[in-house]
Amino acid sequence: MGDLVVGARSGREEPEDRGPTSSGSSGGSSGGGEAPIDANDRDGGGGKKQQRSFWKELPLLIVIALALAWLIKTFLLQAFSIPSASMENTLRIGDRVLVDKLTPWFGSEPERGEVVVFHDPGGWLGETVPVDTNPVTGAIQKGLSFVGLMPSAEEKDLIKRVIAVGGDTVECKGTGPVKVNGKALEEPYIYPGNTPCGDRPFGPIKVPQGRIWVMGDHRQDSLDSRYHQNLPGNGTVSVDEVVGRAVVVAWPISNWSTLSVPSTFDQPGINAAAAGLPATALPAAGGLAGAAPLVMWRRRRLINRAG
Repeated sequence: MGDLVVGARSGREEPEDRGPTSSGSSGGSSGGGEAPIDANDRDGGGGKKQQRSFWKELPLLIVIALALAWLIKTFLLQAFSIPSASMENTLRIGDRVLVDKLTPWFGSEPERGEVVVFHDPGGWLGETVPVDTNPVTGAIQKGLSFVGLMPSAEEKDLIKRVIAVGGDTVECKGTGPVKVNGKALEEPYIYPGNTPCGDRPFGPIKVPQGRIWVMGDHRQDSLDSRYHQNLPGNGTVSVDEVVGRAVVVAWPISNWSTLSVPSTFDQPGINAAAAGLPATALPAAGGLAGAAPLVMWRRRRLINRAG
């Protein structure tokens, strides 16, 4: 489609050319000739609008960008830095992971096999010694962490893998394997040379509803649920403390990878025991729940018809 050029009309109606007048004049000041058009009329009466300077718009653009970054960090994704070796080799020290914070807003709870970030339930990290930083550097770090462009140095968060959820029974004897609801887990993500129990056998433990049992992939270098059974919750973590699920290693690029759920957590029978229902009862229960609204609607329709 070519460029379409539109000319501006003047603010008054141009008289129709009716030809020569009866007086015989040929277009003088008193005739019906074409009226003169000035420069303002050519521009639509107001001239060309001057574009705002880029430097005047830059502060507004920065504010919008920071606001969007804050919204993304609060409701969608947040970057976290890995400070320890407790999740090696899945996550290495210095890796940056992106954590999905959106799904918990819709009532989604952590599932077995997911790598999650959660707040310290209390006593897991102990007392942390504050690091002395330059006041200017500290202020910049706080500002960037507020909008999600830099991990916060003040938040007490941990990252582990969910092994069991509310209603599950979890245990690990001798050198393993870890069992969830009687099903042995195959854990290829465990740090080479470690045993599934990490020389710290436990259980069987019934995980309360609304809580999760978490373990690090580096079993012999992870102070996880196994080591906090003397605290409230008996080593489990409330789902309310979960920030979100780590979905991808974003930095460095050489370590880029997605953090998917291992297939061992999808094995048949692992869910039925946690729900307290035999596997054959689950489809029937789902069918009953789906049919109830239809039955109620049909019953209401028959009553209205009878009335």
